[in-house]
Amino acid sequence: MPEINSGALGERSAEAYLKRKGYEVEARNYRCKYGELDIVARDGSCIVIAEVKTRKSHAYGTPAEFVTPKKQERLRCAAMDYVGYKETEMRFDVIEITYEMYHGRFLVKEINHIENAF
Repeated sequence: MPEINSGALGERSAEAYLKRKGYEVEARNYRCKYGELDIVARDGSCIVIAEVKTRKSHAYGTPAEFVTPKKQERLRCAAMDYVGYKETEMRFDVIEITYEMYHGRFLVKEINHIENAF
């Protein structure tokens, strides 16, 4: 059975979720010298940096627990690079995706959107 890329599937699910909520997705997988931003979206006038964490279960903790202080700092630096170091309204969200595999298909069990996560 081929290996699935649950991270990419989770990001696509999170992007669709944000669009359903009325967010405008500006970028996915924005890369710079500080790291990568999974999703950059706009919620009205606010730039939303969404870190997506996809897990099969919570056996080793919630997905959000894997967004460590070090990761948060890298996300802040990458976000500043994205906006060009301009002062702008911005927030950092975490989107937890919990999934299961059913007959070789990726099925989302739960999406938990944590606004202003850090």
